[in-house]
Amino acid sequence: MWEDLIEYLNDPLLVVKVQNFFGVIYKNISHEGSAERTHSDRINRENEEFDLKQHKRIPSNISSSSQSSYDTDTSTESTGREEVVCHINNKFWYWLFVVGTALGDEIFYVTFIPFWFWNIDGAVGRRVILVWTIVMYIGQGSKDIIRWPRPGYPVQKLQQKWSAEYGMPSTHAMVGVSIPFSVLLYTMDRYRYPAHWGLIIAVAWCTLICVSRVYLGMHSVLDIAGGLVLAGALLVPLIPLVDWLDGVLLTAPYAPVLVLTVSVLLVVYHPHADKWTPTRGDTTMIVSVCAGILTGSWINYQLGNLSASAAGPPYDIIWPGAAMLGCAALRTVLGLCGLLATRALAKSASYALVCALLGRDLRALRSSENSLRNTHKILAELCYKYFTYAVIGLNTTYVFPNVFYLLRINRPTYYTEI
Repeated sequence: MWEDLIEYLNDPLLVVKVQNFFGVIYKNISHEGSAERTHSDRINRENEEFDLKQHKRIPSNISSSSQSSYDTDTSTESTGREEVVCHINNKFWYWLFVVGTALGDEIFYVTFIPFWFWNIDGAVGRRVILVWTIVMYIGQGSKDIIRWPRPGYPVQKLQQKWSAEYGMPSTHAMVGVSIPFSVLLYTMDRYRYPAHWGLIIAVAWCTLICVSRVYLGMHSVLDIAGGLVLAGALLVPLIPLVDWLDGVLLTAPYAPVLVLTVSVLLVVYHPHADKWTPTRGDTTMIVSVCAGILTGSWINYQLGNLSASAAGPPYDIIWPGAAMLGCAALRTVLGLCGLLATRALAKSASYALVCALLGRDLRALRSSENSLRNTHKILAELCYKYFTYAVIGLNTTYVFPNVFYLLRINRPTYYTEI
């Protein structure tokens, strides 16, 4: 029974059915006589050549009659004299799911995390970042241990960015659980607001991310289920553990040494795959951001800038007026511009320094192939990512908040959030 369920959830044709439901049209192209031929019921020949069990049907809504379909930049699967291509028949779903999958991307992290610290709540932010880092480290490491491939033929990937990584578990699904639900759990007793609305937002957030990964052809339904189960199981012990750990890392005199040592060891001893994937580099980015954020918060506390609020929780939400909105917008724009400059400068300087220490030409190393044998390039990339994103995290919680204070556009409650 369990084997049948796992096989069903891992079936590539289930991904195709989801894509079909949201308007992705599959076609077979025959190259005989330069003629195009569309199959609307089965892809018999391909099923036989790739030994897909039970010769399951492709959903019957595959058609060539749509006038509104348009080509997308996707890969094609060649099967002898035919290849499978797909067309996107509904732009709304496509762009919605592109936005949804971006909620687990670097751009989202670099914008959401600083925005949260600068404009909402630093105490909740520190805890959420710790949960996110631990969940993502376990998820990313599991990928390189399990080594299950992403959905294969006949699934067409509408996005190629993470295609080199393994698929199980889906770390996007794990992000979809860890971030919104940890925000909900850490704010529901800290602020007075209707928790059911927070639950609705968290569920919608998670659902959007999960469905987007299947729609884009990047994960099977089993990958998504694995990510949801693993992240949900991790949240149970992590929520109270991180709540206690945040106080220790904020007040203990040895905290930065501990944080930096553990984060470096996590990068060094990250599980190794049997091929090169960007997983280890992405994990380094996540771990170093967390280390920078915790170190910046610790500095604030040790300098006496950070103290507990005189009033205890739960707090009333301070809804912003025009002046507060203006300051928030100014903080966000100035801060993000500063982080972009930080990223550019730190990346260039750290990469050049590592190349000089290794005695390698910078341009030649950057243009060299990605492989497990190219140890110099792996070392250079891990070092520059760790340094760059640790500095970004430090600037997020220490440098820029102090700049905002000097400019008198700081958030009044920033230094009272423990």
